Amino acid sequence: MKNNLNNSHEILEAARSAAAIYDSSEWGKIIVSDRDRLRFLHNQSTADFEQRQAGEVCDTVFITSTARTIDLVTGLILDDEVLLITSPTRRKYLFDWLDRYIFFADRVKLKDVTDKLASFTLMGAESSGLLEKLGCPVNLPQSGHQLVNIDGIEVRIAIGTELGLPGYRLICDRDKSAALQQAITNLGAAIVDENAWECLRIERGRPKPDAELTDDYNPLEVGLWDTISFTKGCYIGQETIARLNTYKGVKQYLWGIKLAEIVTVGTAITVGGEKVGVLTSCSETAAGVVGLSYVRSKAGGVGLQVMLGDVAGEIIDLPFVRHEYPEIGKA
Repeated sequence: MKNNLNNSHEILEAARSAAAIYDSSEWGKIIVSDRDRLRFLHNQSTADFEQRQAGEVCDTVFITSTARTIDLVTGLILDDEVLLITSPTRRKYLFDWLDRYIFFADRVKLKDVTDKLASFTLMGAESSGLLEKLGCPVNLPQSGHQLVNIDGIEVRIAIGTELGLPGYRLICDRDKSAALQQAITNLGAAIVDENAWECLRIERGRPKPDAELTDDYNPLEVGLWDTISFTKGCYIGQETIARLNTYKGVKQYLWGIKLAEIVTVGTAITVGGEKVGVLTSCSETAAGVVGLSYVRSKAGGVGLQVMLGDVAGEIIDLPFVRHEYPEIGKA
């Protein structure tokens, strides 16, 4: 289906102040089941899964033994399963990664259900009202999910979006996805295509694999503090995360950057001729050219004036991430 809006500015406005829908069906979906599922995920990622109850949603990060990021993942806790939603390009990698750590005594099963389930992101201030018009008012606590019926389609609705905007994730069977999207767009929701999503992602500061989530960066540098429990026991990469937090050893942070013009990703960021960071994403939006970048902690933060070759830039804040040392991890 073609986008029914003319430019990213109108789509961005719809995503903020009205309603817009993005087809995220290609994002990976992995079911983790059997008796030890919560303990297993607890030991493999940064969130405290053992404290989670059915009906909850939590974000977590899978990292290497040296705390380098693999993927930012959302987990929906079901009655006897956990549904993991991964980035599109990390689906197989993460499945194989998890499978590698299932040992003989573990009661854990994995199943890739990406081809079976469709998913959408419904975002914007009017998204709740739109769902009410469809006959399914959502009455959920923050970070919750539930099954509803929309025009005869069984849909699991989860509070929150990948961009931190008000809204919901909708999950249904693949063969019902076209009908679900049609029901929503019939009520005026704008369609967010991949180009518009990339603009929104960069403006909000959502990191993605192969750009901001790579072997070069740990989740504290990325700004994913809210996904990390600093009080739970051991997990892969925990020792490195604990040291960085205890000794305030984060040497660089992910920031937004406002640019005078488009700049090639990978370009060095300099201050007074000295390299202080690197550009990881860049897009032209209605607000101008914006990008994502890693900048050395000692160089500064919001308001820092920088150069990328001959192009001037200014470091700006990002809504999705934060840069601080919490006393107690919230994840």
